[in-house]
Amino acid sequence: MPIWAIVASPGNAKPYTPGDDAVVLERLPEKNEPSLTDLKRLRATLLANPRDLDAAARVAKRSIEAARATGDPRFLGQAQAALNPWWTAADAPAPALLLRATIKQSQHDFAGALADLDRLLADRPSNGQALLTRATILTVQGRYKDAQRDCAKLVPIASVLVTATCFAGARSLNGDALSAYSGLTEALARPGEAAAVRAWALTLAAEIAARQGEPAVAESHFRAALSLDPSDSYLRGAYADFLLLAGRARDVLPLVANDTKNDSMLLRLTLAEQALPEHAAAFATHRNELANRFAAAKMRSDTLHLREEARFRLEIENETKAALALAQQNWKTQREPADLRVLAAAARAARDSSALKTVADWIAATRLEDPATVALIAGTAP
Repeated sequence: MPIWAIVASPGNAKPYTPGDDAVVLERLPEKNEPSLTDLKRLRATLLANPRDLDAAARVAKRSIEAARATGDPRFLGQAQAALNPWWTAADAPAPALLLRATIKQSQHDFAGALADLDRLLADRPSNGQALLTRATILTVQGRYKDAQRDCAKLVPIASVLVTATCFAGARSLNGDALSAYSGLTEALARPGEAAAVRAWALTLAAEIAARQGEPAVAESHFRAALSLDPSDSYLRGAYADFLLLAGRARDVLPLVANDTKNDSMLLRLTLAEQALPEHAAAFATHRNELANRFAAAKMRSDTLHLREEARFRLEIENETKAALALAQQNWKTQREPADLRVLAAAARAARDSSALKTVADWIAATRLEDPATVALIAGTAP
């Protein structure tokens, strides 16, 4: 299953000690949240025997899931702590290597994650989750041919839909969007796959359709995915961005309003409120909250949400130079279409020809089919 493995979390950073006691560094999980009960029980079991690999893996997986669902960075710290006996071990067992790689991926330590995955796959070349996780990282880095080689290795060991989704993720960004989409929808037509896998595949199908200028098709895929996995934060964020680009700010509100602990969701909510005059008071409150959160992240040397902060600086604060600097820093490690889009928008707003050339060169080199980003480069976007 790829779902729990593909999460984002802040990177390792030196502890920061504020000089002002009023500074908030972390938003702690609510102690009485029912969703944390199971994790608390698992951690208690692990505490009794910290070197129990099975118990540690259960805590790490559940913590990764919680981090992905809530956006709370403390859960990734808990996942890493659970793996402490194996965190630096060169001879760590396969389950620990896979989880370690997942956490490093979330910390944007892609080199470290790939090193762990390479080590695991050298010993177990048919580990499907490791292959899929490596393909995901390679796709994020823009190494599409390498990603497809890992996808090909999934063919004899993974389901048709998992394999098709793996291939489509890379092919759709490398000049082959139509055939990638076709293969993905053919695989989706087959019955019998788990709901979470179908939701993952439908989300990708929606993103491809949106880039191809098929909004009605994209929306049908987004809605189908939400019906299967309404709590998935990546899915809701992608759909919210789709709605914002379509000028449908009002439809964004119910999608994200109940998840304001998640910085990414709060950004989408604030962008929607900005477009709705009757929500001016809420917009002002949430704008200040975002500013405080990004300031706290900077104090922690947390670079997880560079893309989101770039959007905040550009679309809300109108700080074009700051937005461009953040977008360029983000582009050094993450090269997905959303990263390219914010880089293009910031470069256009800052009138930075060199940054615009970076975007244009990437599109030419990868044959990315994304008319909306091309319009940003040309200055013809609405």
